[in-house]
Amino acid sequence: MHSGKNYSLKEVLIWTRRDIFFLLFVSAIPTCCFELLGWKWLAIPWLPIALLGTAVAFVVGFKNNASYDRMWEARRIWGAIVNSSRGWGIMVKDFVSNKHSEKKYSEEELKVIKLKLIHRHFAWLTALRYQLREPRIWESIYKKHNQEYKNTWFKVQEQNTKVETELAKYLPQEELNIILSKTNKPTQIIGLQSQYLKELLDKGLIDDFRHMELEKMLVELLNQQGASERIKNFPYPRQYSTLNLYFIRIFVGLVPLGMLQEFDKLGGCMIWLSIPFSALSTWIFTTMEKIGESTESPFEGSANDIPITAISRSIEIDLREMFNDDNIPEPLKPENNTLV
Repeated sequence: MHSGKNYSLKEVLIWTRRDIFFLLFVSAIPTCCFELLGWKWLAIPWLPIALLGTAVAFVVGFKNNASYDRMWEARRIWGAIVNSSRGWGIMVKDFVSNKHSEKKYSEEELKVIKLKLIHRHFAWLTALRYQLREPRIWESIYKKHNQEYKNTWFKVQEQNTKVETELAKYLPQEELNIILSKTNKPTQIIGLQSQYLKELLDKGLIDDFRHMELEKMLVELLNQQGASERIKNFPYPRQYSTLNLYFIRIFVGLVPLGMLQEFDKLGGCMIWLSIPFSALSTWIFTTMEKIGESTESPFEGSANDIPITAISRSIEIDLREMFNDDNIPEPLKPENNTLV
């Protein structure tokens, strides 16, 4: 996600430069035919175009509002994951103890047990963000103009490193082999957490009540995972997205024809001003459509996405500090004002 700094005009123009060239070309064709070839019949009244533009503006606004709602819901989900992760850390830190255990464990042994639960939670965060970064055919980041922008300005960790490399930092080899053999890796990691909690219950390191509360937290994490998967795997309805694109293309083709009549009234060489003004008018609509397109999939790895990699790192820092761990990683910093 872009950091607090606003997009510069240069970045916007680079991002939309292909659209700008195309719009100038589309605007120049009827103007040249009108002025150089004398095809005066190309000019059409502005009123029907204005009515169409109003309708297109409503459609574009509807899509952008729906896309923003998807992004905001995704941010709320990951805000809940942050809160649940901190709650998980507090529970593990204070619930696991010798109070009900026949065998008394040393503080160092208890810390090893607690860190195993915490590291497995880091593995869950890692597996989840890798799963959410997997490509889908409808995601816009894989279109040429977005891919080029991403490759120029920032990198997405999940698309440049393997999931097994990252999971190996948190899981023992035996558990890693089990997880890598599964389809839904985050769910299986939660399953391992639940199984380990049962072992701690049998050893008396947690009582029934604490076991129940920890299991409730695992269920809550699964709920948040499911909510993330729902947004990831169900795209913005294609009928709305496709028709929106067609409406804009029709509008782009008609605007230069309406501009001809208006600038022809001014006389002289003013007719040529219809080219930049037509391009500018339609560029606003195509750019708004592009903004909605880049926002509708908030986990694809674009500059406007939820920065789940940075959020996961902040969770790891919080929990490691909670357990006085010396191996605390650095927070992720924006790359060219983009945090992913």
